[in-house]
Amino acid sequence: MAQDLSLHGIHVPLVTPFTRAGDLAPEALEALAHQVLDEGATGIVALGTTGEAAALDEAERDLVTGVCARVCRERGAMLTVGAGASGTRAAGQALGRLARWPEVRAALVTPPPFVRPGAAGVLAHFSRLTEVSPVPLVVYHIPYRTGQPLDAAALRALGELPGVAGMKYAGGGVGEEAVALLGDLPDGFAVLAGDDLYASPLLALGATGGVLASAHLATARYAELAAAWRDGDVARARPLGHRLARLSAALFAEPNPAVVKGVLHAQGRIPTPDVRLPLLPAGAAAVSAALERLTEAGEPG
Repeated sequence: MAQDLSLHGIHVPLVTPFTRAGDLAPEALEALAHQVLDEGATGIVALGTTGEAAALDEAERDLVTGVCARVCRERGAMLTVGAGASGTRAAGQALGRLARWPEVRAALVTPPPFVRPGAAGVLAHFSRLTEVSPVPLVVYHIPYRTGQPLDAAALRALGELPGVAGMKYAGGGVGEEAVALLGDLPDGFAVLAGDDLYASPLLALGATGGVLASAHLATARYAELAAAWRDGDVARARPLGHRLARLSAALFAEPNPAVVKGVLHAQGRIPTPDVRLPLLPAGAAAVSAALERLTEAGEPG
């Protein structure tokens, strides 16, 4: 299932651009989607954390999904859409809405945030969701946001569920559980790096790609990094991974996606650097530092 879904390479979780009046800027979103695909991304992710999905209303989320669906239909690229909720019934309803867009190939779903039902409860939650979802699921393991730590055995059990195709792994580092999981994956189950700073070591351990906000910038370099580790070209992958890690550190110096938006605006790729409350736009020093790191990574600032 993972290979059929193109769960490899770099998937860019797109920011949501806004106009100066504070409305969505669909033309800028469409252009951004085309550009990252032109530069080597395998697919795009709509309505992730980087897209400020929690700050969008239902009509805005539908508009973002529709724009991304059109681009992926035209380009033959993979579209993943963030969905889910703290409650299983509400998460199922959110997933059901995705049937409106046949271009959606997978849904990115976290364990229930705030609820913290334990490993057995998370497994029951996803078991139910696989029964009602119109598309395969990519589990978004991000315990520092969900408050739900899961060990390798629990993550492996999720990966064995029919209808779960892979995982975005954002464990906050490369620890024992990441090593154990990547050393013994269920058949047909792919892991995508989800912590930008640790993308290179996770790829070295066997992740098939990444869902990386940093890949809005230097997209081709991130695609090169994934390909280098896949090909076993350590001499190429290791120094490139170090350069891109420094870029990621600069881009996450303030809450995501503030700095990414600031850089995209500085490059003229989105109309404003605005984010929605409670996020605030990135400071000038953070944007300047990120632009310097972008140049170091081998891309013009």
